[in-house]
Amino acid sequence: MTVAAITARARGAGRRLPSGSMSPSIRIGYQLSGNEEENPTAAAQRAEQLGFDVVTVSDHVGPGLSPMPTLGAMAAATETIRLGTMVLNNDMRNPVQLAWESATLDHLSSGRFELGLGAGHTPQEYDQTGIPLTEPAMRKARLAESVEIIRRLLDGETVAVDGEHYSIDGASIERAVQSRLPILVGGNGRRLLAHAGAHADIVGLQGLHRTLEDGHRHTVKWSADHVTDQIAQVREGAGDRIDAVEFSALVQVGAITDDRRSALRALCDRVAGLTPADAAVTPYALVGTVDEIVEHLHACRDRWGISYFVVRELDAFAPVLEALRSG
Repeated sequence: MTVAAITARARGAGRRLPSGSMSPSIRIGYQLSGNEEENPTAAAQRAEQLGFDVVTVSDHVGPGLSPMPTLGAMAAATETIRLGTMVLNNDMRNPVQLAWESATLDHLSSGRFELGLGAGHTPQEYDQTGIPLTEPAMRKARLAESVEIIRRLLDGETVAVDGEHYSIDGASIERAVQSRLPILVGGNGRRLLAHAGAHADIVGLQGLHRTLEDGHRHTVKWSADHVTDQIAQVREGAGDRIDAVEFSALVQVGAITDDRRSALRALCDRVAGLTPADAAVTPYALVGTVDEIVEHLHACRDRWGISYFVVRELDAFAPVLEALRSG
């Protein structure tokens, strides 16, 4: 049975622990599929029942539900599961407005919200909204400036900024419930990852590379060396605060199977340039028996510090949930 996600459970905020202490607990988030037939509040309740740590929604303008109101409904329908965005397009939102909405969701959920942000990439969304699609470097620079503004607002500061991309005079909101509402930054590139290391609470890796002509799909970079390089870029930016940074991976492929070797070979046939050695260790593809998948999750955490995996299937891997929870 092939699915797009692996599930597991580890309660708590999932922060990385200081050097020399125990390894961080593994967190598993469920990302809604975006299927029009999926009831988001029912899905959030089911994820909570199964023991997911986080339920997240994506952000693509067009058919489907808008993420922030959807999360508000989820907050009212659940009690313990954390709620997040994976990830919002920064270009589509003013940072003051977004900080206000994020703090509001944190209040409505009694301190369970996690804000995920990215630089944006899908041309159709820019065409539909009339927002200019600038070069990646410009979008990433706007994201960096926005993250710093939002952080200060969520922490209760009054913000005045005359920056390269945003000019704000005396903005303030009611601060979030959490002492530090987590901000996740997802994306690629040395500057983005270094800035995320310096300012974000969670850095989201997804193994995606060049955007294809359809503006939505991507080529992928799943080699172990590339993951190691990205972790190093985050560490470079984080410096002494690295133990406060949580690493996340968006799982792209998963399969529960008794023949892991054949499944990995088939994956290599589908993914250009992927070698069997890299397929066996990448955090973006989890295949094998339940025990092999659990072992792989721990191996990714021990090798790279990745302790938060975001997946796209609710029920298929309940056995993995149980195995990871009882380990």
